[in-house]
Amino acid sequence: MKRLLIVALVAASLAGCATRDPDVRYRGESMRMAQVQDGTVVAVRGVRVEGLETGTGAAVGMVTGAVAGSNVGGHRDAPVFAFLGAILGGVIGTAIERDAGTTQAVELIVQLRNGERVAIVQARGQEEFRAGDAVMVISQGRSARVTRALPPVPPTSATEPGSLPR
Repeated sequence: MKRLLIVALVAASLAGCATRDPDVRYRGESMRMAQVQDGTVVAVRGVRVEGLETGTGAAVGMVTGAVAGSNVGGHRDAPVFAFLGAILGGVIGTAIERDAGTTQAVELIVQLRNGERVAIVQARGQEEFRAGDAVMVISQGRSARVTRALPPVPPTSATEPGSLPR
């Protein structure tokens, strides 16, 4: 029973380490307007985004280490080994949690049409970017993402205000 509980706690801690994928829209983003700005990619470089340290990995590691340590040695030594196992397990659990949430990402420097330059770090998605690519910076609240620019809409295809497209 203890092993099942430990496995469940480790799985739950790793599930919380998911990184936001630029190709996925989340429920909180639906039905919200976002600002779109056209720009050009100035520079691209690969970066790593560190995982979060929520303390779950340390807690799971401490419990696992304490249980494992208490089974080492004799009856009198069990508390000492449980304590040492908890410390070692906490250190290992923290490292596992941090490394499990680490992802490969891309840092994009984009020059907007107004001349301003912005830097955006996002997880690697299906799109690959190079300097000179036309892009759109889509921002919503405090978050932003970069995607390929759409072709311009010709003025003749725009509808008159108040009329419905056919």
